[in-house]
Amino acid sequence: MIIIRHEKPEDIALIHQVVAQAFEREAEANLVDALRRNGKAKISLVAEDNGRIIGHILFSEVVLESGENRLIGIGLAPLAVSPERQNEGIGSRLSEEGMKRCREAGYPFAVVLGHPNYYPRFGFVPAGRYGVKSEYDVRDEVFMIQELQQGSLLGIAGTAKYQNEFNEV
Repeated sequence: MIIIRHEKPEDIALIHQVVAQAFEREAEANLVDALRRNGKAKISLVAEDNGRIIGHILFSEVVLESGENRLIGIGLAPLAVSPERQNEGIGSRLSEEGMKRCREAGYPFAVVLGHPNYYPRFGFVPAGRYGVKSEYDVRDEVFMIQELQQGSLLGIAGTAKYQNEFNEV
């Protein structure tokens, strides 16, 4: 039976392994490690099946800069599922629970840089609809946003900036 729970210290090495395998490289796993090490992993959940870590999702704060105003939200990155367990709905369960916890934590919005055919099922829309763009040079349809607190993005437009670790790994 699959359970979704907060990560524990004893999960760290297994999380690294799952993320590296899912992305077929170390960069995203190193990003997770750096965000955690620097206290910037705000919500970090694992999917566990019979004591084995098979998936992970991490959220860290992002800053939406709109002129002189700053609004702190949350960014989903990365989401990883063990390759042999993909396409079983595990990523969806992690995303749904993660978004619920972000909402409960009071974050006004969430952003994700990802597949435009995957993330809309969790409530994400192209960020350009709100006049929000990524600090990275990416296509509009892959940078998405979700209002977590109703009305939180009214009259807000600007650039969403991720934690420095995203540029260092």
